[in-house]
Amino acid sequence: MKTSKIYILIITALFLGFTGCTDLEIEQTDSRFQNLTGEFTGIEPTSSLENLYNSVRGQVQTQENLYGITEVSSDEFVVPTRGTDWGDNGVWRTLHSHTWSTTHNLIKNTWNELNSNVYNATAIIDQRSNPSTLQAAEAKFIRAYSMLWIIDLFGQVPFRNPDDTPDVAPTVMTRTEAVDFTINDLNEAITDLPATGPGEGTVRASQASARYLLAKLLLNKHIYTGAATPDPADMTQVVDLVDAIQGDGFDLQPGYFELFTDQVDTETIFYTTSDVGSRIWDGLHYNQGAPDNTGGGWNGFTTLAEFYDLFEGDPMVNTPGSGQEERRGYVPLSGTPAVEADGSDDTDNDGIKDGSNIGFGFLIGQQYGPNGEILKDRTGNNLSYTKELPGLLGNNETSGIRLLKYSPANGSFATHMVLFRYADAHLMKAEAIMRGGSSSEDPLALVNELRVLREATPLGSLTEQGLLDERGRELYGEYWRRSDLIRFGKFTEPWAHKESTEAFRVLFPIPATAIITNPNLTQNEGY
Repeated sequence: MKTSKIYILIITALFLGFTGCTDLEIEQTDSRFQNLTGEFTGIEPTSSLENLYNSVRGQVQTQENLYGITEVSSDEFVVPTRGTDWGDNGVWRTLHSHTWSTTHNLIKNTWNELNSNVYNATAIIDQRSNPSTLQAAEAKFIRAYSMLWIIDLFGQVPFRNPDDTPDVAPTVMTRTEAVDFTINDLNEAITDLPATGPGEGTVRASQASARYLLAKLLLNKHIYTGAATPDPADMTQVVDLVDAIQGDGFDLQPGYFELFTDQVDTETIFYTTSDVGSRIWDGLHYNQGAPDNTGGGWNGFTTLAEFYDLFEGDPMVNTPGSGQEERRGYVPLSGTPAVEADGSDDTDNDGIKDGSNIGFGFLIGQQYGPNGEILKDRTGNNLSYTKELPGLLGNNETSGIRLLKYSPANGSFATHMVLFRYADAHLMKAEAIMRGGSSSEDPLALVNELRVLREATPLGSLTEQGLLDERGRELYGEYWRRSDLIRFGKFTEPWAHKESTEAFRVLFPIPATAIITNPNLTQNEGY
């Protein structure tokens, strides 16, 4: 790399102009440029597409950034400060209390990562990169995935063409323009992607995953465009898209926690080979471990008592036989020893390999070790998770209920993370019918079909609140709670450790660094 001051200034301008929308650094040796005028010559599509998939895998693997800002800003998760643990300069507390600013690091990182995906996908799609029809369709799918998140989180989308020179600030799509652009990408992708059914092929884009993403976009379209109510035609299209997904072989499946393993099931529409360690260990206590993770958990993420109370069962106990629905999981009883994590036994006959005595779902009350022994915290007190939190500050090691969808019995850092599930599509269909979509099916019957499968009592009627609650029960920890709360008009309402918040908080701010480096961006209202 050259070191002259002129070259450094040019590269700096390019980097800053682009990191207003991404975190991608472009060097003179980058194959996509002939020279520093920015003339695009194409990129090698095969390795570039693999790198793009790998970027998504890395982005969803962490508990920070996209996962952190979507989940901790909702009523599903809170990351309380315990002494000095998880203080992190307030990044977690401000997310939960809706007091974040334009300099919040996780918001900035999410912005950069998603916009980087968009740019890199655009370079693959460009005809000068000579992608195959399938490669272009896969890149359009990932571009649409990333743009949907930018639309949802930030409300405006910067866009840089590969031919833009370093001194050209990216143009900015309005929310409505970005919605139309993304719908077009998905419609084109659906035409050229394979009709993949349940199985290992769902690790890559397919017609079903693109239809799922399009249904998600259309269900939220009235929120994104500022329409007072959903367009019935959009809602009917959601119904049709979900029916088409089912036509590819996807469907509801019993055995809730078995869906979060590496076994083939009929619900997983799209997964990544991201490791699930952060989903397991971000909430478990330091003294809870597994044969392949003797270092224990990180003791951070918990849920709220009021979210736990959405589920059927004893409000204070979640041991087996406490009247709980399947999705609430259970805490193993004292004296229930675990076995090795090699799949040699299945002591509770749930079809899931044993290997820890940690349990599934909502962990409340006394926790036990692999031989059924009572676990202790680091001060020697019983490791018994409390239902209530004293606040965002002033917590001890055992404050708060912990959530666990992925079990360490299936691998403490197993590489199988589910992103799109048919149960979500099934509930989107019920909601679309409720919101005016044309169908001969009954939304209440669709919801109860799922509830019976999850060993929950059928509902007698279906309200918007009831459907929102059902989505929370089925999809907790799967990224969608924040956008669901916004769509149902509940995001700014108070919940534990969060007061009623300003209406503008339904969008995150454009990061301050992006505003400085791209004059085409306008800061979101309220920031």
